[in-house]
Amino acid sequence: MLVVMRQDAAKSDVDHVIASIEGVGLQAHVSEGKFRTIIGAVGDRELIVDMPFEAMPGVEKAIPISKPFKFVASEFKPGGTVVDIGGVLVGRSHMTFIAGPCSIESDTQAIESAIAVKAAGAQLLRGGAFKPRTSPYSFQGLGRPGLELLAECRRVTGLPVVTEVIDARDIDPVSEVADCLQIGARNMQNFLLLSEVGRQDKPVLLKRGFSNTVEELLMSAEYVAKGGNADIVFCERGIRTFEKTTRATLDVAAISVLRKQSHLPVIVDPSHAAGRADLVLPLALAGVAAGADGVMVEVHPDPSSALSDGEQALRLDELKDFIDQVRAVAVAVGSI
Repeated sequence: MLVVMRQDAAKSDVDHVIASIEGVGLQAHVSEGKFRTIIGAVGDRELIVDMPFEAMPGVEKAIPISKPFKFVASEFKPGGTVVDIGGVLVGRSHMTFIAGPCSIESDTQAIESAIAVKAAGAQLLRGGAFKPRTSPYSFQGLGRPGLELLAECRRVTGLPVVTEVIDARDIDPVSEVADCLQIGARNMQNFLLLSEVGRQDKPVLLKRGFSNTVEELLMSAEYVAKGGNADIVFCERGIRTFEKTTRATLDVAAISVLRKQSHLPVIVDPSHAAGRADLVLPLALAGVAAGADGVMVEVHPDPSSALSDGEQALRLDELKDFIDQVRAVAVAVGSI
């Protein structure tokens, strides 16, 4: 249930509603809007429907939420959410670019990439220190030394860092470096990991799984939000279909659906959807035209020698033109 307070509601009115919700054993979650406050009541449905919310002082209306996801539903925060990642805003009228190598491989590769990413105009640096790979014989990332290199990249460039956490045991060391914790496609339904990052004070970038529905992605975000962390960014990175010409099939429709179903920002990852560098730009343009709030893209100083996913990485000298073209579409469709 969402309890919408009147614009002129006093703090004591809000406190009374919260106390009433918690007094019967329910959870109260408060969303402070620009003009009014919305309080979410979560718990036993029978207890919720019996509560006389609309008779309480300062309450404008009470809205039942029939969706299985509550905290991430668009009704919970009608104005939309803007997520702050190390001072970079994601969502609404902000067009955010996240760029960097798939994996951190060496100090030279990491620093060179970070400097180029900053020069091209991207606001956030991506790079994997821990890499979950399909084959146990593929490069798995540098681990903690990779985190140290990411910290050095941030020191040199000032760019906030987005990097993946693949194990709940690694949350603390990753959080010491990362400005945003990425949950990759393979871990989208790792509910223990989702619950643990939900207890962190770091924003979470949640990628859609290879074969997961939009509703399953929303429910995974609900695990994070239920833990108390509402700073979540969705990432559409393509799903597995019968088509073989691309690594995955970019579900452009899902971007628009997520924008309608949830108040959380949505970005697109054309690199993993395409699996090949020549398709990254057109897929990015399509994603932004469909409403994406930003783009995550892979770049590398020498894609032919990359230890992971080199075939889908742009060269460093291609990034600025890529960003300029994507930004032009964002302006054309009114995203910025």
